Amino acid sequence: MNMNQVLGIAFIVVGGLLLYFGFRAEDSFSSSVSKFFSGNPTDKTLWLFVGGAASIIAGILVTAKKS
Repeated sequence: MNMNQVLGIAFIVVGGLLLYFGFRAEDSFSSSVSKFFSGNPTDKTLWLFVGGAASIIAGILVTAKKS
């Protein structure tokens, strides 16, 4: 296993954690209040989802890249 694969797997794991925390934040009280008044979850929740998805995509690209 080379360094790129280790880095890619780390990105995927971090992305999964960010998505997990994003789903947890989506069920929070503040997110529910924000959804009630604005129809959207809080900014923190959105950034967790965006960061998680971007990290997973980066991890897949780095892992798939040939050395």
